[in-house]
Amino acid sequence: MGTAKTASYDELRMRFPTVDTMRDYARTHAPHFAFEYADGGAGCDAGTTRNRTALDAIELLPRYGALAEAGSTEISLFDQRYAAPIAISPMGTPGIVLPGADRFLAQAAQAARVPYTLGMIGGATVEEMAALAPDVLWFQMLRCSLSDHKIAFDLMRRADACGVRALVLTMDVPVYTTRPRATLAGLGGSRFSPNARMMWDIATSPAWFAALLANGIPRFANLKKYMPPSASINDVIAFTQREIGGAFSWEEVARYRDFWKRPLVIKGILHPQDAEKAVALGADGIIVSNHGGRQVDALPASIDCLPDIVKAVAGRTTVFLDSGIRSGSDIVRALALGANATFAGKAFLWSLSALGAEGPAHAIRILQEETRATLAQLGATSVADAQHVMTRHIPRSWAALR
Repeated sequence: MGTAKTASYDELRMRFPTVDTMRDYARTHAPHFAFEYADGGAGCDAGTTRNRTALDAIELLPRYGALAEAGSTEISLFDQRYAAPIAISPMGTPGIVLPGADRFLAQAAQAARVPYTLGMIGGATVEEMAALAPDVLWFQMLRCSLSDHKIAFDLMRRADACGVRALVLTMDVPVYTTRPRATLAGLGGSRFSPNARMMWDIATSPAWFAALLANGIPRFANLKKYMPPSASINDVIAFTQREIGGAFSWEEVARYRDFWKRPLVIKGILHPQDAEKAVALGADGIIVSNHGGRQVDALPASIDCLPDIVKAVAGRTTVFLDSGIRSGSDIVRALALGANATFAGKAFLWSLSALGAEGPAHAIRILQEETRATLAQLGATSVADAQHVMTRHIPRSWAALR
């Protein structure tokens, strides 16, 4: 993980031509606990598998006979131009995968002009990330209901003061659930207690250890302000488990909407009626997501829920697709089924595990190039053209739930 000198894009592309090749490399070269945290899902990983299987099942029908050159992948979101229909998902403690991850993600997103969503319990403050990614920074909010949401509203004030472009309310974490692979790797429970395998992994992973020395132990930096200065890492864990949790009620969403004057995006929507409720409350965007299969492994694939939600909102809000995205073909599949753009999380965690600080920039380039090539192959010259691409998609319909 990492190199002595910065490799050129051509060199990296020869070694890692796809996101999946970075995943394969990370499996055998990254610390075991880091890969298990990045790659694992809830239960027996059925949810992550279902996301992948559902995306692979979607076929795209090309049209030929007209000049189809690779065109622009640029899009407009909330009156701002971005370079591609891909955004970096909010992630909790990506510093487990590589200390300093938040900074590397922010720098790559700013350079590439794609949205980067800082997780509320990430390893860097919103102020620090605004300095690194002033043009593309979005910020995630989890539910902080104690003291009548006092911490949450202060975090929103901080985000607004440093120019965050959009706020993302995560709806789909009503409870803490078990991720067995991460737990077995030593990352479960209410206390940080490294096991022997984890200590061996750190000792035998010089690049990860060097990143740890340079960036320190990953902590929930945005919450430091609200804890005693002497708080240990286990105090921090206990604080977050006490202060953060539960599902936002729609009444709470309305309060946040009233307070936050910039674009507001609701993440974790799978039911069309929930999408309609978000629109009614003034959400500027919704993210169709099953949390990457990391909460409950019995949820439907996000892509299978997308068409009904697109139909329900009927163009009244921006629709994003999250969960399972790892290629340009996946991005175009989502666009063809009505999404305006997509989010990816695991793809960027794998890139960090495989390439260190260089990983996120390489992942963005791969996804953008693959999106451009896929559109051209289908006879489309822009992201907007993707909505006219014919698809064969046979999901189990959830329309009856309406």
